[in-house]
Amino acid sequence: MDGMDDLDGGPEGGAPWKRMSKEELENQYSPSRWVVRLGAEEALRTYSQIGNEATKRAQATGRNLLDVPYGDGEGEKLDIYFPEAVSEALLFLVFFHGGYWQSGSKDSSAFMVGPVTAQGVAVVIVAYDVAPKGTLDQMVAQVTQSIVFVQKQYPGNQGIYLCGHSAGAHLAAMMLLANWTKHGVTPNLKGFFLVSGIYDLEPVMHTSENASLLTTLEDAQRNSPQWHLKTAPTQPVDPACRILVTVGQHDSPEFHRQSRELYQTLRRGGWKASFEELHDVDHFEILWNLTQKDYVLTQIILKTIFQES
Repeated sequence: MDGMDDLDGGPEGGAPWKRMSKEELENQYSPSRWVVRLGAEEALRTYSQIGNEATKRAQATGRNLLDVPYGDGEGEKLDIYFPEAVSEALLFLVFFHGGYWQSGSKDSSAFMVGPVTAQGVAVVIVAYDVAPKGTLDQMVAQVTQSIVFVQKQYPGNQGIYLCGHSAGAHLAAMMLLANWTKHGVTPNLKGFFLVSGIYDLEPVMHTSENASLLTTLEDAQRNSPQWHLKTAPTQPVDPACRILVTVGQHDSPEFHRQSRELYQTLRRGGWKASFEELHDVDHFEILWNLTQKDYVLTQIILKTIFQES
């Protein structure tokens, strides 16, 4: 982490992406182009297959509640996977899937359920309305509502930890800015695991991934946790709340920059943040390896949860 604070600190004028050609930006924000062991299509297929298999295994245990509505919308459902010993004082890991806000599903995202429930932690996998059905503002509102729901259903919980991958890491990071008072409940948030995310959405406006998600600069800024945390720093509600910002060694340089800058901004804002670059994994492996209990990120997540509880 030495020297990180020398990096350009945010989405203003000096941001390196502003000097990139459209082709280079497209390349930087296309994670499948950076995989090292498989071709792009094969990596996406493997990612989907591992997610499907992990979800089937988790559902087969029978220790779950599936398609639980957390709101009134058709897409506002979540799955809860319980450990063998269920008590009032459960710990929860709540997961938001990736897919560039346009694809992905809770039904193929239960990667970490086996190793995490084996250690006594309940896992919640949240669905939200991806584009074009959902807007970014709606997705942020849905994710907020899902956390409110978990807190209200399990008020005696010992801690709620949020985990998101890629677009899901963005949605989890937006919860750092949530106004819980208007929801009438303050969730017992103890930690955030932000995995290979995008936190400043302005560069995405200039790629094909935009697909009318972000039509104006205002849209991008309103939905950029990096922009909010930098322009109007939010104080941690709980100073002990831990935030891990992590990125794969083989993620693109722009994904690395985004993660490092969010980490720096959080540190400057007084948050208890740490940064990890995970060795020898790409944008997809960093998540699919969570099916393994000995994987470094699985171990970091569990150690963080049990240090805090």
